[in-house]
Amino acid sequence: MPDQLNVSLLLAALLAPLAGALVAGLMGSLFGGHLIRRRTSKAVTVAGVSVSFVCSLLILSSVMQGASFDRALYTWMTVGGVRFEIGFMIDSLSAMMMTLVTFISLLVHLYSMGYMENDDNVSRFFSYISLFTFAMLSLVMSDNFIQLFFGWEAVGVMSYLLIGFWLEKPTAVSAGLKAFLVNRVGDFGFMIGIGLVFAFAGSLNYQDVFAVREQLALMTVPGTGWMVITAICLFLFVGAMGKSAQFPFHVWLPDSMEGPTPISALIHAATMVTAGIFMVARLSPLFELSETALSVMVIVGAISALFLGLVAMVQTDIKRIVAYSTLSQLGYMVVALGASAYSVAVFHLMTHAFFKALLFLAIGSVILGMHHDQDIRNMGGLRKYMPWTYATALVGSLALVGVPFFSGFYSKESIIGAIRASSVPGSIVALVAVVIGLFVTGFYTFRLFFYVFHGRERFQRQQLVNLKTAEKEKVPQGNLIGLLPGEKPHESPWIIRLPLLLLAIPSVIIGYFAIDTMVFGTFFDGAIFIDSERHPAMSRLSMHFENALSMTLREILTPTFWLAVAGIATAWYFYMVNPIVPIRLRRRMRFLHRLLVEQYYLDSLYRTVFVNSALWLGRVLWKRIDVTLIDDWIISRFFVNGSKRLGRLLWKAGDVFLVDGLFVNGGARLMGWLSGVIRHFQSGYLYHYVFVMIIGLLCLLFWFVPISLR
Repeated sequence: MPDQLNVSLLLAALLAPLAGALVAGLMGSLFGGHLIRRRTSKAVTVAGVSVSFVCSLLILSSVMQGASFDRALYTWMTVGGVRFEIGFMIDSLSAMMMTLVTFISLLVHLYSMGYMENDDNVSRFFSYISLFTFAMLSLVMSDNFIQLFFGWEAVGVMSYLLIGFWLEKPTAVSAGLKAFLVNRVGDFGFMIGIGLVFAFAGSLNYQDVFAVREQLALMTVPGTGWMVITAICLFLFVGAMGKSAQFPFHVWLPDSMEGPTPISALIHAATMVTAGIFMVARLSPLFELSETALSVMVIVGAISALFLGLVAMVQTDIKRIVAYSTLSQLGYMVVALGASAYSVAVFHLMTHAFFKALLFLAIGSVILGMHHDQDIRNMGGLRKYMPWTYATALVGSLALVGVPFFSGFYSKESIIGAIRASSVPGSIVALVAVVIGLFVTGFYTFRLFFYVFHGRERFQRQQLVNLKTAEKEKVPQGNLIGLLPGEKPHESPWIIRLPLLLLAIPSVIIGYFAIDTMVFGTFFDGAIFIDSERHPAMSRLSMHFENALSMTLREILTPTFWLAVAGIATAWYFYMVNPIVPIRLRRRMRFLHRLLVEQYYLDSLYRTVFVNSALWLGRVLWKRIDVTLIDDWIISRFFVNGSKRLGRLLWKAGDVFLVDGLFVNGGARLMGWLSGVIRHFQSGYLYHYVFVMIIGLLCLLFWFVPISLR
């Protein structure tokens, strides 16, 4: 195999989704006059993503055989001797991410053909998700910070458009705006980090910056005692906290469930929320130099893994439960990054992408079967109505909990092993948090599973509500959410079941077969850097690994596995055997239950501190500046009074003096004076006229006498 990858293959992988998006978005929408039909828009975008996926597979295959690519393709501009270029850096990390992103995106495209079939704006939807795929590929293929930032921001813009896709739904529009604003806060820190890199490294190319990493480690920020490398890593991690929804920047992700369900699988499984994880892994040579940044990541990840998982235990919206599960699992990845176990974090990113996308698409199938009712309290007993969805949801749940031989087991146990072997400050706290998180994950996952697929059928309550609503308010039955009287849940069509099956397969086997290569092998050599002397977690973890089977048998005997089993057993007892127990606990622990339902009151805090403060400041400024300063002084005194004075001046000088005094009355007085003078020459006496004539003749003679005779 050649050492260098084919440029045309790389361009095809990147630009194929963009081409499909442009065709569907321009020609399939009102903007382009609907030149192509909705079915054609779907076919074009699916074809574009399919081409990208095939190209990504070929690239991954070549990379595994030793090929790579790292050079610029186009110089955007040159400023002060610094070149801003567009290029690709393709190694095992980026090739794996390309394959993962395009595979999940392709399945979401196929799934959406059934899920969004009756939507009037389906061409716009498919254009958006293809553009999202293009943006994510731009991010993972970049070889410099500028291109990384372009993909970073493009992903954010597309997520805003996709979350708020249903423009007629106010909650979706506000959720999209919330996601956009919260991410801008994180991106502000991200931009500062990139600015510091450029200021102190003199370049924005990855390899150039990595080449001077040791010099950066010795520099301090002028005027402060801060180490430059620590400032860079902390600011870059702030960007990762926003994009990967880490505490306390996580508040946008649960609200983003207002968008279409396929978007939840695309954004919250393998693409946007994992961008921050990918970025830290890509910049591992820099993060390895900052113990402070690693410690911060460990603590933030631990808080997210445990406390956001606790919130999932009390949610009743089926999509929000899985959303908080995503937040918790992202916390596990960040903990692994903080322990310098970058390969473990990326490995969990990959396994999580498969089983979490599977869960999101499975609950999307449930939502369709329940006629868009998302309240788990109105479900139950769906197992017999939706057997395919039930089986695939069970696979996703077992993988999420970390049952042996399922993919999530190997990645989560590797994270726990890495943090146990880590010497980074905060590791002990993180270890306690992620171990307790195993129980929490088992509980909320199977609470959802038992509530939805087992137990008694509870959708009759919503049927009665819909019947009364239809009779009282004369609402058309098609506009009601939930099943109507006489309706039963139904299985989804094959176009929805097929992606579920294709995701269920890697959710079971990918962890077992990939852990040896990705975590303990040489797969990420050259792509991820670890200073084993300062951060020996991975080297210590590798000493105890033989193969996936021995790891499975060993970990089954550890307390961590049985904590996950205890979580499943507790959920089974609470919701299948003795449902009165959780009701009594909720009554006795009202404050804690309320705290979790309100998500630790962070939304209320942000609303009070930022939104209400901004409104209060606006009212103060309105009264002080607009009313007092502008209305009273500028408008009333300056403009109004000034206009009066100017008007009075113009009236006296212009109207009274100039127009009336000079032109009108002055002309009349002039003519009166002139007529008074002339009338003396019109006396009626002949000798007066003769005298005047003589005087006139003398004047004429004097006037015409030659100058020489004067």
